[in-house]
Formats: sequence, C-alpha cells, structure tokens
Amino acid sequence: MTTKDFDNRIIKTIEQLSNPDSYKLVCHEHMKGEPLPSNKNISRIIELVREILFPGYFASTTLREGTTIHYMGVYVDELCTLLSGEILAGMCFECEDDTANKVLKHTERAEANTIELIEFLPELRRLLVKDVEATFLNDPAAKNFGEVIFSYPGIRAITNYRLAHKLLQLQVPLIPRIISEMAHSETGIDIHPRAQIGESFTIDHGTGVVIGSTCILGNNVKIYQGVTLGAKSFPIDEKGNPIKGIPRHPIVEDNVVIYAGATILGRVTIGKDSVIGGNVWVTNDLPANSRVIQKRAKDIPFTDGAGI
Repeated sequence: MTTKDFDNRIIKTIEQLSNPDSYKLVCHEHMKGEPLPSNKNISRIIELVREILFPGYFASTTLREGTTIHYMGVYVDELCTLLSGEILAGMCFECEDDTANKVLKHTERAEANTIELIEFLPELRRLLVKDVEATFLNDPAAKNFGEVIFSYPGIRAITNYRLAHKLLQLQVPLIPRIISEMAHSETGIDIHPRAQIGESFTIDHGTGVVIGSTCILGNNVKIYQGVTLGAKSFPIDEKGNPIKGIPRHPIVEDNVVIYAGATILGRVTIGKDSVIGGNVWVTNDLPANSRVIQKRAKDIPFTDGAGI
C-alpha cells in the first residue's frame, strides 16, 4: 500500500465519522463553558464518602483523638467542591432549554442539593452501620466489622446505592445512575438507585444480583448471589413504545431471605419472614412465612427422553 492510498483511506474514514447522520443519536451537543460529568470526579466523590463514613479505613490519614474533626473538615470541603460541580454538570447535561445560560440557571439548585446531601451524611452513616452489622451477623465467615467494611462487595454496592438513592430523591439527574453503575462494574451487583431498600440489608457474595428500579425491600432482607428482582414484561403504549415509570418489580417485606440464583419477576409481594430457595422462579404473590424450594430429584418423574 502506498502512502497516498493509506492517507486516502484514513481521510475517507474521517469523513464517514464526521457525517451527522451517523452520530445524531449518540452525540451530545453542549455550549462552550458548560461542564460535563466526569467519571474521574465521581469516582473521587465515592472515595471521599467512604472515607468520611468509615473513618480510618479508606484514607491514608492517621486518626487519633483531636485530629478527626480536622480530617473530616478537609474531606467534606473537597466533597462539597466536587459534588456541586458534578450535580451542576448533570443538570446542564439533561437541560433541554437551549435559550438559557444553563450554568447560571442551575448553579443555585446544585449548591442547595450539595448541602442537603452533606447534611444527610450522618443519617447515611447510621444506615450503613446497620447494613454492616447485619452483614456481619448473617455471615459466620465474617471475623469482624473491619473485614466486612474493607472487603465485602455487598457493602460497597450498598454504599453506592444509598448515596445514589439520596441524590435521586433530590432530583439530581444522571449522576445517581453513574454512581450505581460504578458499583455494578466494581462488584457485579446491579442496584437501580430508584429502588427503595429498608434498613439492615445484606447481600452475601453478591455477584450477579439485580434489583430493579421499582423494587421495594423492607427491613432485614438478605439475598445471595445471582438473585434477580426483575420485571416480567414491559407494557407498550399505543405507539409501540415501552411505558416507563410504572411499578413492575417485586415488593419484598421484612425479614425475607432469598437464596442463590432465585428469580422473582413482576409486581408481586413476598410476605414477611418468607424464605425463597435457590434457583426457583416466583411470579405470584406469597403470603407471610412462605417457604419456596425446588422439588427434590426423587419427586421428579423419570423420562428416557422419548418424544423429545
């Protein structure tokens, strides 16, 4: 291949990539000066939240009596700066008012959301302490709280979820979903930030867990790896488009245990104190104190495969 042929092929490819018809569905146009969400900054926000909520675990600082308030001040100050910037970026990104100065339009609200999230951190710590305690008590292999905080993917995913859920309650766009998907990438646990999850939540092992956006979980719920709390179908409107926002995921009441590989689909209710065995499908309501398990092998009729 000659240099001229090589250059011509490169130029042709550049022209194809620059054709608006090829990228109109995947291109975001923004005005100069408008911030864009930053995965790097959002990752740092998550790190800071972990450092603040679990002192002495995720930072290199040496904590001792009299210095904690100093380091908390440093962390919270950095968190405020990054958080307000990312909230503003999310608002500008999703704002459809092209006639306005989006930065000026959304700065005040972004700052208000930031301080509300900062003020929520003590409550967030209280919730996560209960999640850590429940995880420790529900796992005989856990040696201490520190092991749970440091190494359990369930706690990492739940931390991201509870942070993202609060931001969603504050009507912050885009950023909550990025935070939850970062946990998904890190742990294999997919919790939609719109789900409602009560206190003392335990995810044991965790890989492959899916919790849909309209799920409601009560207190002291425990689920194992591979559990799906999903939708059975997607209703379609008169134009053939999926109807979004309607309740389509399970309600799981207090003190329910769901074992590995179980799948619960649709807007069904699993009554309190129930146990769902591994690798079962549930698509109907279950009353309180239910027990659902697979049939034992000896209960399944034998077939030699004739007619299959």
